[in-house]
Amino acid sequence: MPGKVLAMEDASAAIDKKIRTQGDWRGGMLARVRGIILAADSRIVEELKWRGTPVWSRGGILCTGETYKNIVKMTFAKGAALPDPAGLFNSSLDGNVRRAIDIHEGDVVDELALQALIRAAVALNLEGKAKAKSGRAN
Repeated sequence: MPGKVLAMEDASAAIDKKIRTQGDWRGGMLARVRGIILAADSRIVEELKWRGTPVWSRGGILCTGETYKNIVKMTFAKGAALPDPAGLFNSSLDGNVRRAIDIHEGDVVDELALQALIRAAVALNLEGKAKAKSGRAN
């Protein structure tokens, strides 16, 4: 049975709870990257998928925010197709589609570079939707 989709308000509240219950640096880092993501585009939607994983979407999935024992991982659904001039991607580099950023305790997040990456992901999703829509019109 597929997972239940939560309304954005419910998903946002669940992400708030996940951040609060981390109890260490990971909660603070997840809150920080969440703020950067949401500041990049006011139309980004927060969702919860796959057993409570925070997901940010606009025109499709942009990225997830996962917490593991020693890292906060941001996985970009179409990361392999995104420009990354700042070299933020440091994980899942062998894949044909996804790319990830592993953030360790004490790492400094380049806010401007991350926002540029988020905006590029939004543009890629919206471009794909526009192409699909124009293809159906023919």
